[in-house]
Amino acid sequence: MAQLNIFLVKGDITKLDVDVIVNAANPSLLGGGGVDGAIHRAAGPLLRQECLRIRQEKYPNGLPRGEVVMTKGYNLKARFVIHTVGPRFDIDKPEEEILKRCYFNALKLADSKGLKSIAFPSISTGVYGFPIERAVLIVKDVLMNFKPRSLEKVFLVLFSEHDFNVYKSVFKDAVVL
Repeated sequence: MAQLNIFLVKGDITKLDVDVIVNAANPSLLGGGGVDGAIHRAAGPLLRQECLRIRQEKYPNGLPRGEVVMTKGYNLKARFVIHTVGPRFDIDKPEEEILKRCYFNALKLADSKGLKSIAFPSISTGVYGFPIERAVLIVKDVLMNFKPRSLEKVFLVLFSEHDFNVYKSVFKDAVVL
């Protein structure tokens, strides 16, 4: 069994050289704003085509919140992208359980594929309004209780200084990059 090493990064998740990055997607899987739009732009049009196929073949009504699907990374440094749809705060209930499933299911999928490194954005804390101070505690709980077989490195990537500082205050033992 591997041990998870946790790294905090302030920056752009699309620039990371890891096995897989997690996309805080919208249910359509076809790109949007924030992290979702940035990943789609950086990966290129083949990502959208693969997401369209997934929608047509498996999720015609959109990816359910808390579930995950994996695609290739295309023009990203990451080989793969795991797409997950987080909860909209005060709308999707139970929001904390849905958020927990986003992180857990992404870890489980990456681990089942034998991947060694994964990078997460702060899921649902942007336009979906989940309070980052509550979200980071859920993230820590999931990471501390996950028992990996292959995964070794988890990168928590925060775009804003505020979000980075919130994560830093909770993940005191993480390596800051």
